[in-house]
Amino acid sequence: MSPAALTAVSPTRSAASNNDVVVSVRGLTKVFKDFWGRPKALAVDNVDFDVRRGEVFGLLGPNGSGKSTTVKLILGLLHPTKGFIEVFGHSPRHVATKERIGYLPEESYLYRYLNSRETLEFFGNLFELPKDDRRKRAEQLLEMVGLSQVHLRSVGEFSKGMQRRIGLAQALINDPDLVILDEPTSGLDPIGCREVKDLILALARRGKTVILSSHLLADVEDVCDRVVIYYGGRIQAMGPLRELLANPDAIQITTPALPRETMERVLQIIRQDVAADKVRVDTPTQNLETYFLDVVQKARQAAAETSGATSGARVAAYLRGEAEPAPTPDRILERLTAPPPKPVEAAPPAPAPAETAAQAKLEALTRPEPPAPAPAPAPAAEPARQAELEKANEKLAALLGKPRS
Repeated sequence: MSPAALTAVSPTRSAASNNDVVVSVRGLTKVFKDFWGRPKALAVDNVDFDVRRGEVFGLLGPNGSGKSTTVKLILGLLHPTKGFIEVFGHSPRHVATKERIGYLPEESYLYRYLNSRETLEFFGNLFELPKDDRRKRAEQLLEMVGLSQVHLRSVGEFSKGMQRRIGLAQALINDPDLVILDEPTSGLDPIGCREVKDLILALARRGKTVILSSHLLADVEDVCDRVVIYYGGRIQAMGPLRELLANPDAIQITTPALPRETMERVLQIIRQDVAADKVRVDTPTQNLETYFLDVVQKARQAAAETSGATSGARVAAYLRGEAEPAPTPDRILERLTAPPPKPVEAAPPAPAPAETAAQAKLEALTRPEPPAPAPAPAPAAEPARQAELEKANEKLAALLGKPRS
């Protein structure tokens, strides 16, 4: 089937309005020339396609087929020889349009002496994000890509997989409407690949557009709505992935394990219409990625701390359209910093220093004098001393002519 025929029947959203078209490519051609201006390589040859809002669009093809050149033309890094490109209704070189694009190149170009947090704040500053927004987004993205524990290490010390993680984070710091990812899972472990694919699906659910260029066909098959397959700079096939991969000449039936007698009856009925050598009975298997993730998940319960990348958390709150990340029961830090359940009554305001001094003086002036202490009782005199005192009192009373009391 020709590419033109595929284009006519394949788009899943052919009834969508022009407002849903994010990237429009018509007659795109790029010829690289040598120093003397002579044609050297025909990288892209008369390509047409549209990318719509909210879909994941895959660019596939062998090395040198024109995928990366197409990406650079969409970004405005290269100028087409013929044809035109529109991104959000403008030229790819429109400055305001670039603010709505996030790009992860095939190679991670990072400042090796900056750490992860500084790297994200640097790219956020290029988009003139407010300081508080830069810091909040940097924290959420580092947690999302699993680099929170190593945010103080310089990115020059990172492995290739960790550099891809921080590269993916910088591509999302501006909350872009169009995300272009060139080999995003290159160098990542299977857990990181699964997380990147989950992130891509989450972005599409929010209405963002993702253009994915990858050689890993399993990754493309898991996330892409539509794909184009390049060869020799031309589109050889294009359409919804399910339609391209469907095999209309065969039917697959999956059931729980059946008794042998039941299986024999079913096969006997099928062989009445189909030759015996055309019928195959086998046990369905899960893919290796699913099995690997299940094994790691079980082993993680006893895992030790690591100085490398960890399994990332869920998608950053601002990428999900939430103002703040929703707390979860297993987040110790969020539980500790959560507000108390009951409001605490505020204490009355303390008086000013001048009022305190004046009040102290007033209380000192109006406070009553304390009563004088009662005299302590005299100690009992000795008997001789007491007799002398009584005689002296009698003589004094006789002289005064008063009777003794």
